[in-house]
Amino acid sequence: MNSRPDSPLAVRAEGVRKAFGKTEALRGVDLSVPRGMVYGLLGPNGAGKSTVVRILATLIRADSGTALVDGVDVARSPATVRSRIGLAGQYAAVDEYLTGRENLEMFGRLSGLRKADARTRAAELLERFDLTEAADRPSKGYSGGMRRRLDLAASLAARPPILFLDEPTTGLDPRSRLTMWSVIQDLVDDGTTVLLTTQYLEEADRLAQRIAVIDRGVVIAEGTPAELKARVGGEGLEVAVVDSADLERARSIVAGVATDEVFVDPERRRVRAAVANGPRALADVAGEIAAAGIGTEDVGLHRPTLDEVFLALTGRPADDDDGPGATDEGAP
Repeated sequence: MNSRPDSPLAVRAEGVRKAFGKTEALRGVDLSVPRGMVYGLLGPNGAGKSTVVRILATLIRADSGTALVDGVDVARSPATVRSRIGLAGQYAAVDEYLTGRENLEMFGRLSGLRKADARTRAAELLERFDLTEAADRPSKGYSGGMRRRLDLAASLAARPPILFLDEPTTGLDPRSRLTMWSVIQDLVDDGTTVLLTTQYLEEADRLAQRIAVIDRGVVIAEGTPAELKARVGGEGLEVAVVDSADLERARSIVAGVATDEVFVDPERRRVRAAVANGPRALADVAGEIAAAGIGTEDVGLHRPTLDEVFLALTGRPADDDDGPGATDEGAP
């Protein structure tokens, strides 16, 4: 597999496999990540997302297959690859006993910057990530969102053209998550390529221009969010019942107009499915629901979501971590 630094692809992987003992974490992953965008790697815990990132970031070696980052083979030239990437994982890697400024200056020096340049770069990043007021406080006292922003800033100390973000908003409150989304979008606007792993469907839909859905160690679908949603087909019809005991009857009624599998969400007491003629299907289902005496909170149409895409592709929700790769996210 040949590539060049001026290739339109920032990342290219073919047939990448990795096992941890008897567990096959990756079973032949192929990826093509164009430059200058957020590329989402979407899947549940244990799907293999973090293992892909660790291989691309040269933290672990693949058992087989080939991967290029910025045109450089990760197995043959790991030091060169590391000089061209930034990495921020699920947990902030900053030194909690150093101040925010000291952390950024340290990462700048570790990235090869001269002392004066590291100091200048740290000041730029503190301002960019809205950390100036807390710059000279030990990061131990930072909130979760601030520590995550500091960690992301540290990964950018050497201005890498490619950034790997491995579930960067895990555990953040909604406000901090929105802030991180804004920061990530700003990075791409400035020309950075971002490979983002996430199990949050809303996050992938909001940020990514292209998405690869990975499940049980293989990529099962790839495309733009719109292209993936189109795979579900048509509009979606959703019925929310008052009593969980009515879910099966509601499912049976919806199945009569569905063009694909009917999905039942017991916790939210909802039934949903893709339909071909939305208004007609809605009228038919509403009439049958009323005739059956089923109490409802809502009956309506909606556009397909990535959640439905994942359900259609895998037959299970994205937060289901059961599968052969379930232990790989915590692998060394």
